[in-house]
Amino acid sequence: MRIAISGGSGMIGSAITKELVESGHDVYILTRSTVNRSSEPHIQYVRWLSANSYPEQELEGIDAFINLAGENLNSGRWTPAKKDKILKSRLQATRETVRILHALEKKPKVLINGSAVGIYGTSYSRTFTERDTEPGEDFLADVVTAWEEAAQDLPDETRLVYARFGVVLSTEGGALKKMLPAFQLYAGGKLGTGEQWMSWIHLEDVAKGVVFLLDQEDLEGPVNFTAPNPEKMKHFGKTLSVVLGKPFWAPVPSVMLKAALGEMSVLVLEGQKVLPDQLTAHGYTFRYPKLKEALENLVT
Repeated sequence: MRIAISGGSGMIGSAITKELVESGHDVYILTRSTVNRSSEPHIQYVRWLSANSYPEQELEGIDAFINLAGENLNSGRWTPAKKDKILKSRLQATRETVRILHALEKKPKVLINGSAVGIYGTSYSRTFTERDTEPGEDFLADVVTAWEEAAQDLPDETRLVYARFGVVLSTEGGALKKMLPAFQLYAGGKLGTGEQWMSWIHLEDVAKGVVFLLDQEDLEGPVNFTAPNPEKMKHFGKTLSVVLGKPFWAPVPSVMLKAALGEMSVLVLEGQKVLPDQLTAHGYTFRYPKLKEALENLVT
């Protein structure tokens, strides 16, 4: 298949691109940068969201589009300007994606649009699946709701999937990379109460799961990208300490995290228990369904 991907240079996008190429697909990576001819087989770069760029002219005949573009949630305090950029970057990329799809003479079979489990809001007690349709009432829920709505005006021929990512585990970036130094320096401990849920997923399952979706013609709408065994934060930390052979003893109070991170502290102090019902119902087999095996693969 010929597949376009925006956000293809990020942690998730790079892993998906690698999986696509290894699976025999041709990949077109959309970029704002000046485009040079790729030296990598099966990968081409296409300029978009820049002056005088018309990506549809180079994307005619693509079979699928994967849109992951958007400002990184973890790249700084959530000031009013940062929050505005988080929202607007996602809306701009998604609206441009929709425009491109309408401009193509041959419509792609599927758009897999990035999304997040943050749409469900936070809870210590509830379990969320794709059947939950009432969004939460915080900033992230509002962003994801608007992000998904921006993708809805697609050509009738194009199937729409919202890939709702949980906490993606990788040593290349994200939450795990930020947590590792403290544990490696014997200063690891629970964050806040430790009772908050962490709906995690190994990066490899993200990449393989997205490729899996390409051929599931009856699967559309929201798809949760979380492992089938979410953990509370205190159990996550204890498991990481065991895998690393380090102690688990220095709790970080919620008030300190809120002071250091501001509103962004919601990413580690609050969470939600989210299950991947759609992936499992359609026969996807997780490579890393349990946390200990996932962490052992990543950090040992």
